[in-house]
Amino acid sequence: MILYIHGFASSGLGAKAETVREYFGEEAFAPSLPYVPDLAMDTLIQIAEQAARCREPLHLIGSSLGGFYALYLAERFDLKAVLVNPSTRPWETLAAHTGEGTNYYDGARFEWTPRHVESLKKYRTRFSRPEKILLMLQSGDEVLDYRVALEELQGARTILEEGGDHAFQGFEKHLPAIAEFFGQRQSYPLRH
Repeated sequence: MILYIHGFASSGLGAKAETVREYFGEEAFAPSLPYVPDLAMDTLIQIAEQAARCREPLHLIGSSLGGFYALYLAERFDLKAVLVNPSTRPWETLAAHTGEGTNYYDGARFEWTPRHVESLKKYRTRFSRPEKILLMLQSGDEVLDYRVALEELQGARTILEEGGDHAFQGFEKHLPAIAEFFGQRQSYPLRH
């Protein structure tokens, strides 16, 4: 299973999630997670535990806050993860967003509180398996400073592109490299 983990105020219906589903087909799963960090992580842990019980290989792709969650899961369950413009210190970057928020895809409103921000700290993990991480960064990320992830995830296989943005422009062209990183043998044609 390829589990795509979306970012803050996003959805399993976002552009990268759809691209992952189109490319990997039935192997891809991109749930819409709760905005509350503990609930989102509980959902993700349950998915990982179920995959382990069924002896189903599980690979992770996480974007932004989803990259932070993916790194935690990769360390806890010894999984491979692709981190796309990941947030490595979301308790710092998301502190400025407390108050009423809006989901980018369905317009649902939610309340992002200091308690939610603080709860993210408990999922901070020691980065110990660089061979299990593919880090994808674009220097033009207008939301997160790419140099922070580059510094904190030293040793990970890294794709660093000049320009781009937080959404990671041209993400789809990296899907064959992602499949190869996960050790996928079959070829996945990009469907349009």
